[in-house]
Formats: sequence, structure tokens, C-alpha cells
Amino acid sequence: MTMRILIPVAAAVTFGVAALVSTPSAGAERAALVPAPKMVLPASGNREVAYFAGGCFWGVEGVFERVNGVESAVSGYAGGTKAQGDYETVSSGRTRHAETVRVVFNPRQVRYADLLQIYFSVVADPTQLNRQGPDTGPQYRSSFFPTSAAQTKQARAYIAQLSAAHAFGKPIVTKIEPFTGFVAAEAYHQDFMRKNPAHPYIMVNDRPKVVALRKLFPQMSHS
Repeated sequence: MTMRILIPVAAAVTFGVAALVSTPSAGAERAALVPAPKMVLPASGNREVAYFAGGCFWGVEGVFERVNGVESAVSGYAGGTKAQGDYETVSSGRTRHAETVRVVFNPRQVRYADLLQIYFSVVADPTQLNRQGPDTGPQYRSSFFPTSAAQTKQARAYIAQLSAAHAFGKPIVTKIEPFTGFVAAEAYHQDFMRKNPAHPYIMVNDRPKVVALRKLFPQMSHS
């Protein structure tokens, strides 16, 4: 388990970025466009909520908040109990939580299927079990927490599609878990990438994901 350190950039220069982040994020290293989902269910309204876990929530939030049609992206914890939903406790890796981002979006502008494609192309490496890049532990697992039967159906179908196509060369270990609740993370975690663009962890692990988003999905993203 890696505790991310909130350290001034000046200090990071003194000690070296490698002292803080030894391995770039998996998603940042292997970002590549994967096939679009074959199953795309029609929108049933103009507002939908989805929950994505894919390593450190700073980068997951930073990507999805830049997608057209996304109204908000909030970092938090899902998969465990509300009473244990705080950063220090979740970081122990023993609470069943995953660092998760709640994405509120307009499905008439961006579909859940589109968000799934962005996730697998840019956000996370779905072949890494209980880790992403430099962050290790079950709290950094790759998981979806569907909020409807339609989301569950699409997520399962897409994982099956990508697995059959051998899109990653290794087995996909992304989990589809029941949604049992969400606890928003502490205030200092919210919009962390926007507020701290020069933070060493962001520069090494998360900024490349945003660059990849703009390159691979230019019509679906904004600054």
C-alpha cells in the first residue's frame, strides 16, 4: 500500500520525483484506444450516476471531469461500510473499500458505454490485480459499481467483448461489484489534479492520462 504524500513541489525537486513515485501509473504507461462497446443501451433520462474504481481517485476524477456530458466527478470510497469511509482507514487495505469516483452524467450527451471505453482506454490497466502503477492494495483495485441492471449488463458484455478480443494480452481482472453506498472523500482530495497540477504524483501518473484522453477522444473531451 502506498500512502500518497502531500509535499510541496520545491521539496520534491530537492528530494527527486523518484523518491515519491517510483513507477508511473499503469494507465499512463499503456493508454491505447480499445474497441468501442458493441452493446449500447438507449438512454432512459437526462441524468445518470456511475461509480468507477481504478487506482488513485485523483487521476480517475481528473479524467472523467474532463469528459463532455459529465456534470460532476467526486472522489470517495465504495465497497465497504460508511463508518470506515475515511482515507486513513481505507488506506489500511482492510475495509473492503476501493478508491472510487462518482460520475454524474447526461446520457444523452455521453453514454455509459462511452465512459466504459474511456475507462479501459485511458483510466486504468484492467489486468493489474489489487493495484495500479505505484499504488498497491485492494483499495486500488479495478472495479465498477453499477447503479442499474442496464449498467451491469453493459459492463459485463463489454468485459466479455474485450476479453474475447484479447484487447490487453492478459486476463481482465476488473470486478463488477454490487453498489452498497458511497462516501465522499475528504475535501483536500476533491479536484486534486486541478488544484495541484504540478504535484509530482500528478505529473508522473495522472497528467499523461488527460493527455491521452484528449488525443484518443478529442470530440468527447475538454480542458
